Amino acid sequence: MARSLLERILGFGLTVRGLEHMNVQMAEAAESFHATESVPFHTEEGSILVVTADGKGVPMRREPAEGSGREGKRRTKGEKANKKREACVGAVYTIDPFRRTAADVVDEVRRRRRSDDRPVPCHKHVRAELTRVVDGVETNGKTRTFEWLAKEASRRRGSRPLVCLMDGARALWAVQQSHLPDAIGVLDIFHVMERLWTAAHCFHPEGSSEAEAFVDDRLERLLEGDVGRVTGGLKQMMTKHALRGSRRQRLQSVITYFQNNRQYMRYDEYLRAGFPIGSGVAEGACRHLVKDRMELTGMRWRVEGAQAMLELRAMRLNDQWDAFMDYRAKQEQERLYPFRHFVNRAWKKAA
Repeated sequence: MARSLLERILGFGLTVRGLEHMNVQMAEAAESFHATESVPFHTEEGSILVVTADGKGVPMRREPAEGSGREGKRRTKGEKANKKREACVGAVYTIDPFRRTAADVVDEVRRRRRSDDRPVPCHKHVRAELTRVVDGVETNGKTRTFEWLAKEASRRRGSRPLVCLMDGARALWAVQQSHLPDAIGVLDIFHVMERLWTAAHCFHPEGSSEAEAFVDDRLERLLEGDVGRVTGGLKQMMTKHALRGSRRQRLQSVITYFQNNRQYMRYDEYLRAGFPIGSGVAEGACRHLVKDRMELTGMRWRVEGAQAMLELRAMRLNDQWDAFMDYRAKQEQERLYPFRHFVNRAWKKAA
C-alpha cells in the first residue's frame, strides 16, 4: 500500500531495497526526536504510573557465516530457513485507581466482560528494542527498553506510585531490579490463571465444571492474598493423589512458578490500592507493534531493517507520526541547506 502510494506521487516505480533504505534513513531521526518530547500536562495524566514489558519474536534472515561455503546452497536436513530474535516491547502510561474485591475480579473474568467504569490508560507510549550493535557495542534489547522506561518514569512520575506489571519471565524481572528497583512489582493475573488451569487439568478433565470450580476457588484465594496456602494445598494434592509422570511435572512447574513469583502476587494489597493487575497493554503492544507487521507471510528481516520498522510503527501507535514528520523535515532542511538562513538574510538586506 505504501509502495503504490509513493509510486503514484513520484510517478516512477520503487524497488523493495530502495523502500527499505528509506525506512532505515527515516528511523535514524527517532532517537533525537524522542529527546525533544515534552512531559504530558499533569491534568491529562492518571494518578498511577505503570511500566510494563514483554518479549515477542521477530523472524530473521539466516545469513551464512563468513567463509562457511554455504552461500546459495540448499539447506541441510533439519536446518531452518530462519530464526527468531526477541524484540523487547515496553510500554509506559498513567491510569487512575480501580478498586475492586477478589470476587469482583473473578466475576469479571468468568463473564469475560469489561467493567463499564474501568479507567483508560493516559498518554500510553510503546517502544520495542532488538539486541543489536549500537556505536560498535552489542546492547541487549531488554536493557535498552528498561533504560527508556526508567527515563520515562523519572520524567512523568512526580509523586505517583510506580507499578511494574509483567509476566513471570525471570530475565525481565532481573533487568527491572537494576533499572527500576523501587517499582511495585505485579505479576500478570492472566498468566497466573493459565497456571491454575494447568493445575486443574492434572486432576479434572478439560472443559469440566470441576476444573472450572477448581480455578475459580483458587483464583479468588490468590486475589485475597492467600498465596502460601494455595501453593501448599497444591503440594498436598500432588502427594495425596500420588501423581506420576507428566502430570506431576506439570503440577510441579505450577508450584515452582508461584514460589518464584510470590513477592509479586500481593493481589489483596494491589486491589485495595486500585493498581492494575493484568498486562493487557504489553500483550496488545506485542501484537500491534510486532506481530501484525513483522510476522506477515514469508517475511524475514535483517536487524537494521527490523529495528527501523519497529521505531516507525511505534511512532504511529503513539500518535506521534505527524510531529515526527515535521521534526524530520526540519532536520533534513538543516542538513541539505545549512546556509539558507544566511542567504535569506542577505536577500532581505539586498531588497
